[in-house]
Amino acid sequence: MFIYIRKKHIIIAAVTLTVLMAVSLVAFALQPKVQAVQSYSWGLHFEKKNEIPIPNLSDEVLNPYNAYFHGDTSKKTIYITFDAGYENGYTAPILDALKKHNAPAAFFLVGPYIENNPELVKRMVAEGHIVGNHSYNHPDMTQKNYDDFKNQLDKTATAFKDVTGQEMPKFYRPPEGKFTEENLKWAQQQGYTTVLWSSAYVDWNNDDQPSHSYAFEKIADRTFGGAIFLLHSTSKTNREILDRQLTRWEQAGYSFGKISDLATKVNQ
Repeated sequence: MFIYIRKKHIIIAAVTLTVLMAVSLVAFALQPKVQAVQSYSWGLHFEKKNEIPIPNLSDEVLNPYNAYFHGDTSKKTIYITFDAGYENGYTAPILDALKKHNAPAAFFLVGPYIENNPELVKRMVAEGHIVGNHSYNHPDMTQKNYDDFKNQLDKTATAFKDVTGQEMPKFYRPPEGKFTEENLKWAQQQGYTTVLWSSAYVDWNNDDQPSHSYAFEKIADRTFGGAIFLLHSTSKTNREILDRQLTRWEQAGYSFGKISDLATKVNQ
């Protein structure tokens, strides 16, 4: 009798478990499907020298969000941009070279850079350069919700206004080139143009700076009409070669454009 009751309990438990599993599966199937947010790490494939590279996200996706990685490819105009998370003494000579060649640039800065280097930031503005928003402390913005994303940009814009007395220009570059389509939309909603890049080379490792010849070669190979160059103002090599590189671009017939013209140039 004891064995029969025990078997009966086992059977009941098994049936109950089966029913519960079936109910759970039905409930799961009825749940609304939530798609994971696609994040991107900006990437380029340089297929041919002196031609626009192949991006991992097209103009057709980027431009409606007021996001750009190049200008008008039919004109011999290039756009010089610098990213900076800190200052190590090279920005002043970089500004000297830009001034010598009357070349406008854009400096994408984080909040602490602006707060800690007010005179350099004021000089950038006074000499006609654009200071863009590179977030406050360079986080992975794909991991931020809307409020945190907005706060990153607002804090940097506040730091800029505190230093210069002016509103920060509405240009944004995602830290490390990481973003989602939501990020592009949020930046656009706040009035920002997202500026990516079409040309760059490995210049950011302070412990392994490229030789001058390597830098000249890479920059030459990746120069084309409408190119947006990403350089780092922390690079010793960039500080040393910029004057000569600007001369080389000029001798090749290139002029230097402002990123404020990007939307107009691309959509002509």
